[in-house]
This record gives sequence, C-alpha cells and structure tokens, in this order.
Amino acid sequence: MTDALSRMLAERDWLMADGATGTNLFNMGLASGEPPELWNIDRPDDIRALYRGAAEAGSDIFLTNSFGANAARLKLHDAQGRVGELNRVAAGLGREVADAADRPVVVAGSMGPTGEIMEPMGPLSYPAAVEMFHEQAEALKTGGADVLWVETISAGDEFRAAAEACQRAEMPWCGTMSFDTAGRTMMGLTSADLAALVENLAWKPLGFGANCGVGASDLLRTVLGFAAAGTERPIIAKGNAGIPKYVEGHIHYDGTPELMADYAVLARDSGATIIGGCCGTTPAHLRAMREALETRPCGPRPSLDEIAERLGGFSSASDGTAEEDTPARPRRRRRG
Repeated sequence: MTDALSRMLAERDWLMADGATGTNLFNMGLASGEPPELWNIDRPDDIRALYRGAAEAGSDIFLTNSFGANAARLKLHDAQGRVGELNRVAAGLGREVADAADRPVVVAGSMGPTGEIMEPMGPLSYPAAVEMFHEQAEALKTGGADVLWVETISAGDEFRAAAEACQRAEMPWCGTMSFDTAGRTMMGLTSADLAALVENLAWKPLGFGANCGVGASDLLRTVLGFAAAGTERPIIAKGNAGIPKYVEGHIHYDGTPELMADYAVLARDSGATIIGGCCGTTPAHLRAMREALETRPCGPRPSLDEIAERLGGFSSASDGTAEEDTPARPRRRRRG
C-alpha cells in the first residue's frame, strides 16, 4: 500500500507543513529548559491542541512532539528509559487529531539530532547513532506516524544514520538539514552536498530540504541551491518566521503573517513542494501562508534580489556553494 504522504504528493502541486513546536508550546506555558516531550504524558491535551492548531490552520502535514525524544537528549533529563513511551504517545496523539480531521492530514514523526558529535570529531559512533534513531523510529511507527521526519541535522554521517534507521523500521521518511553558517550547516555541508548525499542513500527520502537556520531569505537561497542541483525529489522548505530578537526576557521572531505569506509563495516559486514554517511560526502565520498559496498564482523562479526585497537581506554574502562570494545584500524589511 502506498504511504499517505506519497499519495498526497502524487495528487498535489504543493503541500503545507506545520509551524513551530517550541514556540507554540512556550506560548502554552512550557518553561525554558523543560523538555517538551514530557508534555506528551503530563499535558496531552496541550499536545492535541498543538497538532489541531496546525491542522485547522491548513497544514497538510504536522510533526509530532518528539524532536528531542532520543536517548542522548532525554538522558539530560534522566529520561533515557522513556524513549519508547514518549514517542509512541507523541505519534498516538497525532493519530487521534489527524483521524478526526475533515480532510487527509499526514502525521510526521519528528526525529531531531542526537545532540552529540559523530566520530572522529566526537564520541558518537555511527552504529550507536543508527540504534538511537532506530529506537525512536520504531516507537513512532507503533504510535501511528505515517512518515518519519528527520530534521535540523548538520552532519552527513548523522543524516545517513537516520536514513538507515528509517530503513530498518521500514518507514518512509523525509529529511532536512539546518543551513545556518554562511549557507552551510554547522558541519560544513552546502545545499549541493545534501542533494548529492540524498542520491547516494540506499533508503532515499520522499523529500528533502532545509529547516530552521537564520531567516526566511537565507533558507530560500538554499532552496534555490537544491533546485539548481537538478534534483527531481520534492524539496522541503521550513523557514523561521523572521529573525530572532531578545525581547523582555525571551526570544521573539519578528516575521509577520504577511511576511510568511510572501515567503510561502516565494518558496513554491523557488521549487519547494512541501512548505512550512519553523521557529516563531504560529497558526496565524500558517493561515496566512495557506491563503497565499491557494490564491496567488505561480510565478517565475525569483531572483536573489527579489527575495531580499520581499523578505529582507541575507545574513552572509554567499550560500557556500561558490568559490567566490557574491556581494552582500543589505538587510531590508518589507513595508508594514
């Protein structure tokens, strides 16, 4: 049987993913330093509300509250023995919400980075990383996830380990990296590197792309890089809602719903098929994005100048793929 996401991709020109998990849970009262995954057990109604908020705002895909629910991250909270429980419940609550929706909605089992550095630079071996991701993958599968969603990865070996874990679980998956250092991931990969890496995997993702990073402009430059690499796989764009600023003791993202609506259309025109938000993205942003995607006609692939004019300038002169940097564009905010 074809998986739910593949069926949806075959029927639609674009799909909308969800927004932020952390931002929305902080708005519900999550304390700084508190592991959000424990809310799957302690505050399940809030997690249902998180998922429902995305679905009701127009998301075709929402990610489960399991980003940090791997043994390495949970060990920081003495909860490494609860990997199975927390992931099963995260997916199970998502299954409830998706099944109650009035249209097809895909439950994507989120799997974030382990938080450890891979060998030889760090202590985490490749087999250990595979086992860590596999434990999480099996639990998300048991809980009812339609697809696994590997996100915010920076190292190639960690991405490969996650792919192998998805293969062991016999689950379809999607994968995104975070390009936040002059167009590269923290471990130095470019958009072209990820596009090539994906094609060399034994268990290839249904879609791949970028999430989080710096701001929406930088992420779209990376999306253009994926498209330039000639990939025929669906490209994922999950950009932050503007730029983070420290306001009255907490991080605030300055992207308005109007800016994120422009971002969503530019992402589609840049070549992305699955479009969502990351940090700072609330249901209000998602509603504006959905309306824009449904009502604004498709346009030509935007230039870097157009992206900068609409969303603000880039944080670095280059996307990391060229030998020589291009001139830096000053950061400009759109009107309003």
